[in-house]
Amino acid sequence: MSSPATPRRSPFARRADDGPRATFRQLLPYLFEHKGPLAAALVLGVLGAAASLAQPLLVSQVIQLVERAQPLGWLVGALVVLVIVSALISGYQHYLLQRMGEGVVLSSRRRLIARMLHLPIAQFDARRTGDLVSRVGSDTTLLRAVLTQGLVEAIGGSITFLGALIAMLIIDPVLLGLTAAVIAVSIIVVGALAGRIRVASARTQKKVGDLTAALERAIGSVRTIRASGATEREIDAVNTEAVGAWRMGVNVAKISALVVPVAGVAMQASFLVVLGVGGFRVASGAITIANLVAFILFLFMMIMPLGQAFGAISATNQALGALGRIHEIVSLESETDRDAAIAASITAPGARSTTAPAIAFENVTFSYPDAVARAHRDGDGSAYDSAPADAAADDSAPDVPTDGVVLREVSFAVERGRRTALVGPSGAGKSTILGLIERFYDATGGSIRLDGVDIRTLSRDDLRSRIGYVEQDAPVLAGSIRDNLLLASPDATDEQCIDVLHAVNLGDVLGRNPLGLDAPVGEDGIMLSGGERQRLAIARSILSAPPILLLDESTSSLDGVNEQKMRAAIDAVAEDRTLIVIAHRLSTVVDSDRIIVLDSGRVIGAGTHSELVQEVPLYRDLAKHQLLV
Repeated sequence: MSSPATPRRSPFARRADDGPRATFRQLLPYLFEHKGPLAAALVLGVLGAAASLAQPLLVSQVIQLVERAQPLGWLVGALVVLVIVSALISGYQHYLLQRMGEGVVLSSRRRLIARMLHLPIAQFDARRTGDLVSRVGSDTTLLRAVLTQGLVEAIGGSITFLGALIAMLIIDPVLLGLTAAVIAVSIIVVGALAGRIRVASARTQKKVGDLTAALERAIGSVRTIRASGATEREIDAVNTEAVGAWRMGVNVAKISALVVPVAGVAMQASFLVVLGVGGFRVASGAITIANLVAFILFLFMMIMPLGQAFGAISATNQALGALGRIHEIVSLESETDRDAAIAASITAPGARSTTAPAIAFENVTFSYPDAVARAHRDGDGSAYDSAPADAAADDSAPDVPTDGVVLREVSFAVERGRRTALVGPSGAGKSTILGLIERFYDATGGSIRLDGVDIRTLSRDDLRSRIGYVEQDAPVLAGSIRDNLLLASPDATDEQCIDVLHAVNLGDVLGRNPLGLDAPVGEDGIMLSGGERQRLAIARSILSAPPILLLDESTSSLDGVNEQKMRAAIDAVAEDRTLIVIAHRLSTVVDSDRIIVLDSGRVIGAGTHSELVQEVPLYRDLAKHQLLV
């Protein structure tokens, strides 16, 4: 049997200090999504260039007429009209570019969010939440600069540049040659700086991600930090990241700042050369004053788009650094991609059977991906915001053994309509089993079957629609009670919501606030007690009426009275459902149809409470410590 597909290595991976980088070609799809406004902006750029290029020619004509003491006629009016038209075109083009820039940011955010929320759970275990948020917020914003800071304007300006170049060649090739030599030097210097800007920008965005992650960590744990007297230390830690981001930003500013004087020096040097040499050529009769004035005006028109091009190079390289971080996520395999790869490798998916066990593990072995296992062994909490659930039970017992293997040839069956309990020491692999059933991860060996069908042949959406899952620390989403209940059952009625709340002994929560189901629960459910949050999570799963219900320490935050009421509620919904329950308090599972005992990732016993007390020493010790024998 083939092993699950592994994530593709990102083609954007570089040295850790450089960060991921993208190419200009990868930026083009974001621009081409807005072909209409892009084409309009380019047309306006051409019209604006034509209006600008006509102005020096009219000025030259005006000077010649003044020298001959002839009437100016329509020339002055035409010149005024050209100036006004050029300004109007520039203003509308600026609006189009700003709007396109916002559109590029929106489309990149939507693409990134869609991919991010479909990533395998392993990616969330291996990345910091704050860094992911930074990519959606900060990195995508830099893409706007590609448009608003001169890329399209530079394309339009290139027409002005070319037109001015041709006009200057016609007026005086000698002056043009001297001007081109000065400009060529500045272009070489800016080209050399461009690569450094891109690398520095990528490093800056990485530091901004680190800062966001540190701040998210501090805010998310603010109560614990305050209670531990660690506020100042956390401030120092976040400030350290802020200073790191500042230093990287200053580095980008230093490199970018070199572009500005290069453009300025090129313009001033060109002007001085033209003024000095041009004055000499006027005195010698090689060109007229009118032609010199026109040449100088064309020079300014050529230098202006050159400055825009320099600015566009700087902005584009910063955007490409950010785009590399965006594509690092977009290029990862989603759960859907991985489903297709794994299903294609299984030649005989099988058919569902009403007589097969509801859930069956067949010689299942599992190891967490290298990045996740390494972080847990090293205790790198800063890099992982979502650890596998077993760790929550006992911080002293690591999830991942030193050899990385969490489950070893685990086999058991869960009969449909029965209640099965998983018990054992912390870190034995109980929560990992539930995570494998939900396909948060795929087994690295063996198979897991649902109604006789290998679950890897089922889409995750199909699989999860049949399973309700209540995590050990089930989150309560910011919003209202109704928002939380409707998360898995968007079509449930108010009556159904109220009934399920009463079923889990949460009816009094409705009575505390006149808003009823619309009562807010606060960030992370802070307006509810720990037991109420857990019961609300159970109510959410029960409301969706799945045939299989997974409960991971679902009564751990309840007092004795509410635990009994919760057990009664679970008994009521368990009559026509298959339940798999994890519990450390054996009193909550002694009446289960079957109890499976795990230790160090292996099944060491299975049976009823009385059978296990007689046959499995570990279970007997657990029962003795909890006064059940």
